[in-house]
Amino acid sequence: MLKRTWVIWTLAIIIFLGSAVYQRLTGPTHPARGSVEVGGQTVKYRLERTHGGLTDCTISLILPDTTIEPVLAYKRFKSNDEWSGGKMERHGDTVKYALPHQPPAGKLKYRITLINGEQKIPIPPDKPVVIRFKGAVPKPILYSHILFMSLAMILANVAGLTALGRGPTRKSVIWTIVTLFIGGLILGPVVQKYAFGAFWTGWPIGHDLTDNKTAFAFIFWIIAFFRGSKGRNPKIWIIIAAIVTLGIYLIPHSMLGSELDYSKTP
Repeated sequence: MLKRTWVIWTLAIIIFLGSAVYQRLTGPTHPARGSVEVGGQTVKYRLERTHGGLTDCTISLILPDTTIEPVLAYKRFKSNDEWSGGKMERHGDTVKYALPHQPPAGKLKYRITLINGEQKIPIPPDKPVVIRFKGAVPKPILYSHILFMSLAMILANVAGLTALGRGPTRKSVIWTIVTLFIGGLILGPVVQKYAFGAFWTGWPIGHDLTDNKTAFAFIFWIIAFFRGSKGRNPKIWIIIAAIVTLGIYLIPHSMLGSELDYSKTP
């Protein structure tokens, strides 16, 4: 069954889409969502955890009940700052507050409190939200990076599934290496430079997991390329590289990403 090209490509794309959705929903940049009960009504929230560009980040909340007072408090992440903030401004049924713009990789933590008489309900209920600011990345560069990284993941799946079906894998391995190199090791650092001011923040310079996992996957595919035509069971290296790549893609994007050290800034 896995010797049929259309079956392999269909499975490869399904695996890619599933991992992409999982990564998106579990990553630290995915908005914090939920709901709380206040004054006998349910208030839903969607709080941003990433913001790009040179503008302030506007946090909004749908709150039709004008008797409830929404207050937002924030402070710089991992700093000794006092909490700042104030009452959110009302615009019809929506209340808003603009978090001040931060330098690339700067983070703020913030929380909204809904005050209804003696009742004070924090949003989120458990802990403040952490939002990371970044510079604006030109769309052609960003979209090209996403395209090549997506192709690399799909081609890696194709190579692994083809190896399982004992089919020819050389072309898919080569194209996996090419797309991963362009998307991850060329365009990736360019995106990183625009967003956070540095081309590379992984090992040995820093601990950015996105940079590290890209380099790790690339190394495995280089090994698979040279070992995939030698030995008693050469295709096992391709299968291993495909599994490693899938595991790496399942790691949420921006985990242990660039972070501004406020202790070294004014």
